[in-house]
Amino acid sequence: MELVLIGVMALLTSALTFFSGFGLGTILMPVFALFFPVPLAIAATAVVHFATNLFKFGLMAKQADWGVVARFSVPAAVAAIAGAFVLNLFDRLPVITRYMIGGSTFEVTVIKVVIGVLIVIFALLELWPRFQTLAFRPRWLPVGGALSGFFGGLSGNQGALRSAFLLKAGLSKEAFVATGVVSAVIVDAARLVVYGTAVIAMHFEEIQATVTPITVGSVCAFVGAFLGKRVLEKVTLHTVRLIVAVAMLAIGAGLVSGLV
Repeated sequence: MELVLIGVMALLTSALTFFSGFGLGTILMPVFALFFPVPLAIAATAVVHFATNLFKFGLMAKQADWGVVARFSVPAAVAAIAGAFVLNLFDRLPVITRYMIGGSTFEVTVIKVVIGVLIVIFALLELWPRFQTLAFRPRWLPVGGALSGFFGGLSGNQGALRSAFLLKAGLSKEAFVATGVVSAVIVDAARLVVYGTAVIAMHFEEIQATVTPITVGSVCAFVGAFLGKRVLEKVTLHTVRLIVAVAMLAIGAGLVSGLV
């Protein structure tokens, strides 16, 4: 069941959000969190996200605006490392409380509460019409890079902020997508260094169980990216955003309450 859900969500999201520049990590991380501890779910999503963006990089790197990449991605990479270290710190904090329902024990932890709240916030932003048209002036690119990088390292949610700051950078549609892909690759590489030495070390015994889901998610995301590049010239994402936001609200609430 977990492989089917992860594979289907990776394929559909990668295809439908190819031109939006974000969506895969935002949707896939909560799906991984249904089956694995939150820090491990974020790390697993980062691997799929990184692999998929490398594939997109091969398709579109020539169209990226490297000046914008430099201004945006350098602070993003540094902030992503900081966010990943904060995630590791939260993961080390003790359980807040435990409770039982029907003979099953559930735990409320700091990391679940923090990530759950962030997921809810990003879900509400997805439902806020004004956020869909929000864009910042080019002078704010370094600030946008730092913000999106930090939240990418902490929770895996980086794409929406990245897109908001790149929208007014004077890029063509193709350059916007390509620049976002290059920036995502840089951020993913930076945070995976921390995940590889900290998050994964704390969940070493569970790593083997993520290998197949990560592989399935990556392959399906490759297929989705290929379809998105070749088939979907223009996609209306209103319905997709609504479904995703509702699902994120449910999973975020589940994390905060300890049910997930």
